[in-house]
Amino acid sequence: MQPVKIAQRFQNIQPSGMLKIFQAAAAIDDLSNLGIGEPDFHTEHEIVDAAAKAAKEGMTHYPPLTGYPELRQEICAYWKRHHDLEVAPGEIHLTVGGIQAPHLCFQAMLDPGDEVMVAEPCFTAYFQQVEFNGGVVVPVPSRAENGFFPTAEDFEKAITPRTKILVINSPCNPTGGVITLEQAQSIAEVAKKHDLFVISDEIYEAFVFSGKHIPMASLPGMKERAMTIGGFSKSHCMTGWRIGYVMAPAALLKVMVQLSVVQTFGVNVLSQMGALEALRSQDAKMRGRTEEYEKRIRYSADRLNAMPGVRCPEPKGAFYLFPDISETGMTDEEFSWWLLETAKVATIPGTSFGKSGAGHIRIACTLPMEGLKKAFDRMENALTHRTASA
Repeated sequence: MQPVKIAQRFQNIQPSGMLKIFQAAAAIDDLSNLGIGEPDFHTEHEIVDAAAKAAKEGMTHYPPLTGYPELRQEICAYWKRHHDLEVAPGEIHLTVGGIQAPHLCFQAMLDPGDEVMVAEPCFTAYFQQVEFNGGVVVPVPSRAENGFFPTAEDFEKAITPRTKILVINSPCNPTGGVITLEQAQSIAEVAKKHDLFVISDEIYEAFVFSGKHIPMASLPGMKERAMTIGGFSKSHCMTGWRIGYVMAPAALLKVMVQLSVVQTFGVNVLSQMGALEALRSQDAKMRGRTEEYEKRIRYSADRLNAMPGVRCPEPKGAFYLFPDISETGMTDEEFSWWLLETAKVATIPGTSFGKSGAGHIRIACTLPMEGLKKAFDRMENALTHRTASA
């Protein structure tokens, strides 16, 4: 008899295509890893010192459940300063990484069978979170010609009487797409017309190289029907600190806070003190890293477009590229595994981010320039040799 009885809904749970690649890549010596979706920069010393100072001064007790008031005030100031978005401290809740935010929202809002439209390709943790909370995922595919964002018409076609939430991510993981004002306005109109709530994942808001970051909550009539996900992992290189936040209507936050009590009972005090210092003193360094990622990502796009069978769109934001490799004659899964085994270069198959990622791979420009050059030299040599041998 099996002593551990796994819940029926989790009995067939499987690792993602991304995880399988990561597991295989871990066994390869001298790997060029273009798959890691986190900044390669360490957390700045000022942030670390602020957290250490707080610990030494006795800040080792339970935090306020919604986050320290001074940190929530600084988050308000950050969004006003960078994106001209007006937010009140009472509309902010600190979370354990940005990833806890949509989970809490789905848990608070979804009744069994409610549908959630998710713009695809996407960070597919959304899919699992919706399903784990009793909802039904409705992927809304996009196309390269629209910057990898579904059009208003695409969303309209996917709406049913059970549709409750629409999820959008800009700048986007995995495509690096940045939504335009016109696109954002058209999606907002769909949400208002059909009384939908919008989850806008804006965790990469600091990395925009073409255009301007448009907070969905800044559009007319959207603040009361949008939740914005933000954080420190990408903008301030604090992935290991596990701290993010959500900006949302007070009625939703009230429920999300109560749900978070039985899950985490607040967010790590020292992480909050580090985040406070990050917002108060790190704007210039953040801009410097953004400029460095822009150099890397434009170099990478040029290298990719010079390779046989590869087409890469203009970089827009985040630190990802999503090149089309379909002209190589391989699927995205086949290509990523072939590249790993042939050239010791790790990339992520596009279908790891939904069916509409087929024929693409995700490349993360989270290596220094010399590392990127080495990786693309290997990739180009492998493709050139394969083309010559065909």
